[in-house]
Amino acid sequence: MPNTPADTVKLPPIHQVAAQRPDSTAYTVNGKTVSYQQLSQQVIAIGEQLKQAGLKHGDRLACVANNSPELLTLYWACVDSGLLFCPISPRFAQVQIIELIQAHQYRYFWLPTSTQARLPRLETALLTLGTDSTQLLVLNFKQQSQQPAPEINSQHAVNAILTSGSTGLPKAAVHSLHNHIASAKGSKTLIDISAEDSWLLSLPLFHIGGLAILNRCALAGAGVVFEDKSIALAEQLTRDRVSHLSLVSAQLQQLLKADIDCLSQVKAMLLGGGAISASLLDQLSNLNINAFTSYGMTEMSSQITTGIARTDRSSGQLLPQRELKIVDGEIWLRGECLFLGYLSLDGLYKPLGSSLETKGWFPSTDLGHWDKNDNLCIDGRLDNMFVCGGENLQPEEVETALKLHPLIDDAIVFAQADAKFGHLPVATLKLDKSKLNKHADKMPTEAELTVFLADKIARFKRPRCYYPWPDVANVGIKVVRKQIIAAVLLAK
Repeated sequence: MPNTPADTVKLPPIHQVAAQRPDSTAYTVNGKTVSYQQLSQQVIAIGEQLKQAGLKHGDRLACVANNSPELLTLYWACVDSGLLFCPISPRFAQVQIIELIQAHQYRYFWLPTSTQARLPRLETALLTLGTDSTQLLVLNFKQQSQQPAPEINSQHAVNAILTSGSTGLPKAAVHSLHNHIASAKGSKTLIDISAEDSWLLSLPLFHIGGLAILNRCALAGAGVVFEDKSIALAEQLTRDRVSHLSLVSAQLQQLLKADIDCLSQVKAMLLGGGAISASLLDQLSNLNINAFTSYGMTEMSSQITTGIARTDRSSGQLLPQRELKIVDGEIWLRGECLFLGYLSLDGLYKPLGSSLETKGWFPSTDLGHWDKNDNLCIDGRLDNMFVCGGENLQPEEVETALKLHPLIDDAIVFAQADAKFGHLPVATLKLDKSKLNKHADKMPTEAELTVFLADKIARFKRPRCYYPWPDVANVGIKVVRKQIIAAVLLAK
């Protein structure tokens, strides 16, 4: 590789661990362990199959799947092969998956049996898009290879993770292995993890948080633990000796009620999902469990700030290899963790560009400030997106789907606070009076709208409550949204 710095050419971390500690546990699934040597040989074998299928450096592989050992193996095989690992949530409606694959030109795709069962018509639909370039991959994950692991350029793109944007169609943020390793190293300075440890993969691999767990474990030589849905979480934590967790407060409360002893071996816990009560923190303190909160985003490869969990909702201090400044209340970011750019039809483009205004900084659209202890406090968002149960939710996407209903002229979706999920989506609807008649003279019911939205948006994005459109005078477009929401809340 000419003109490539020597420190960027290296073995991916799973192969390094396989060479140094071949019998160390790479992952645990349903109580059974797979070693790093086994994983390394499986990854190399899948890489050989991808090459035989015609995939070349830079090709994009869509994986419509939930977490599984196969998906983990595919990620590292893409790292080895210089391919873009492009995971997509199978919770999306079929029409959205097709739109995403077309928009981002994912030529190849892989569907596990579980996805084919949930979306039985997806494969046929993808293969009949009117193009001869879309190809379904059939891979044998039982194969192993004795060939040596390849060296790679860690600066090259390895994945495209979907992240919501203001347009409604998710953008695909592209990262290098260098981004992920920088993120993992920074995380380790506060949340230590070593070879004898394990991290529960409770976050999906189509989110940056899930992918970050894979990279943290690989860098440390630790084990990934897949969730076992056949038993209670408390039982699994004990059986699999899980040392590191990523949870929301509601899950933690359930664990403490179910079996407090299941947390006896837990060393560190990364908490999300909103405010954490003082009583919950006291219980963790009595158990000698280090609990952390964090502020992160897809474009910065996961964590940006992290700190000991507190009741004041601060998100901790800036981790190494990240830079952060606040410009007019907005958080701007850069550093080794900053992604390569968003995926475009012709390749990558950097949102940073050559702007004299940004000078290499990425404006996050998040609002924040530093407290007196140099902890970052998040004040809100510049755009309308909010988080529902750990999932990013873009209101405009839901509004577009609602307005496809023949009786709905306009819709505004916004967040309503919820103790369990942080926020839930609700909507106010403006009906098209010209289409009303004696058979449809009122707003559709929640049950009717749930059926209507079933094939248009993911389940978690469907509003939980609908309000009539308030009587508000016409004003500018940007002001209307805020005024409409305020009027709805006032009338509740």
